[in-house]
Amino acid sequence: MNFEVIVTCAVTGAGATTDKSPHVPVTPQEVADAAIEAAEAGAAIAHLHVRDPETGQGSRDPALFKEAVDLVRASDTDVVINLTAGMGGDWVPSKEDPALPGPGTDMIGPEERLAHVKECLPEICSLDCGTLNFGNGDEIYISTPPTLRRMAQLTQEWGVKPELEVFDLGHIRFAKAMVEEGLIDAPPMFQLCLGIPWGADQTVETMAAMKAQLPPGASWASFGISRYQMPMAAAAVALGGNVRVGLEDNIWLDKGKLATNGDLVRRVVEIIERMGGRALTPQEARNKLGLRGADA
Repeated sequence: MNFEVIVTCAVTGAGATTDKSPHVPVTPQEVADAAIEAAEAGAAIAHLHVRDPETGQGSRDPALFKEAVDLVRASDTDVVINLTAGMGGDWVPSKEDPALPGPGTDMIGPEERLAHVKECLPEICSLDCGTLNFGNGDEIYISTPPTLRRMAQLTQEWGVKPELEVFDLGHIRFAKAMVEEGLIDAPPMFQLCLGIPWGADQTVETMAAMKAQLPPGASWASFGISRYQMPMAAAAVALGGNVRVGLEDNIWLDKGKLATNGDLVRRVVEIIERMGGRALTPQEARNKLGLRGADA
């Protein structure tokens, strides 16, 4: 059981949810407002994607990230900023020739995947630790070992903590190799990502199995998607971990009732408190995770 829980709020994501809920942030101002709302509701960390303001689709434009991050920082709201670095690994084979990229492909190298991280220098950025069949179409998310090692090296040089996002046991195995190689500073920070087709299933048994493979001293959190968001949050707390909620993973508060990011944070904080724990402040999270803003 974890009685001192770090709450992360993933405020928007890159999925096709903007037409399903008016609360999903799209513009940099909306993303920043969502991060501030989440912090005021009790989140220590805000995990940020950005979207094209015209189309609502996920974007990796460094200028959009910088605008959103600058707005959060200018608000003087104390929240740990965690930027996604998961864009730029999408491969969709061409229908005519599967050896060639088709529509929807967006493949770039490690430096470009981290261009916005270098620009904004957040305290944390995500690092998706492997390749995954993504959904029921032809889309594959690709992160090769050389790409990941280079991304880990760069974030280490910049003093940005990589959140090691793992979608199955093989991803944990590779992340542990990077820890052993000295590419990840202690304590390593893992996010057990459950329920994404076709990664690890969102069950307590799966979460426990993945937790058992983490290296000694690792900090970890987990999340489930859609209706499993709160059950998986409760399971993570019970198993000794931290939690992630937010509109990236789930747009519903109750059956038939759309959520805001603040709603989801307040709900999970209530669950944590009813379990006898408490949500840590951003500064307490920095200290626990060994971020560059930690107290000396």
